[in-house]
Amino acid sequence: MTLRTRFAPSPTGPLHLGHAFSAITAHDMARAAGGQFLLRIDDIDQSRARPDWEELIYEDLSWLGLTWDEPPWRQSEHLSDYRAAVEHLAGRGLCYPCSCSRRDIAEAASAPQEGTPEFGPDGRIYPGTCRGRPMSDWTEGMAIRLDLAKALPDLDVTFTETGPAHPGAHRVTLDTLLAQVGDPVLARPHMAASYHLSVVLDDAAQAISHVIRGEDLFDATQLQRALQALLGLPTPTYHHHRLIRDEAGKRLAKRDDARAIRHYREDGASPDDIRRMVGL
Repeated sequence: MTLRTRFAPSPTGPLHLGHAFSAITAHDMARAAGGQFLLRIDDIDQSRARPDWEELIYEDLSWLGLTWDEPPWRQSEHLSDYRAAVEHLAGRGLCYPCSCSRRDIAEAASAPQEGTPEFGPDGRIYPGTCRGRPMSDWTEGMAIRLDLAKALPDLDVTFTETGPAHPGAHRVTLDTLLAQVGDPVLARPHMAASYHLSVVLDDAAQAISHVIRGEDLFDATQLQRALQALLGLPTPTYHHHRLIRDEAGKRLAKRDDARAIRHYREDGASPDDIRRMVGL
């Protein structure tokens, strides 16, 4: 099997050193195995995506010496596929509309039991307020959630992790998902799909064999593995790498513009300098 990896940045700001580390790691692992490296543009949120940021992604990655083996996959060109998946699940009676705001969810979950996590990979763990509402209630301003217990009553699957922090096989069960995630959002208001749904559909469509990304997304893998089981999609091998942090130990974000790759190259740094900065 050919090893196929991908890097999936959002065109909502400049790439920083953390992005460089992730892209280089995925690229180099593919090249070392004689495999393929793909580029995916995560522009499903058209309210935030900007063409100039997308163009800067291409410039920065090319400057780093990275090449991709197929034309970039742009999520905005596959919205109908995401909608079809949501409609398929809704047609099976596995979804419900949700009108809860973040504040509504916070208030409903304001007194969690001791030892129960408050947040999961889909945000604050949803208390099920709208569960049971018919899809006929849905309007454009509402989210669509998956009824986990109805959709996956016998869920018991695994995925393989090769990253340094959590190596080995990991089991995913319904009880674990209900406790640590809650009913996830499949489509947000005025969007074709959520991140979690779109990423599993994209990985399958692009035949990704190894998902290589930051360890901050490790907890999201259990939900994505469940969606793969629900939709009959293949499961890649996962590799969650370390994060690049600032001097205070905080994970870099796009608001850390001073660490943007474009600034380093404008200041005369070389691609090898970037590799050294991120510990490669």
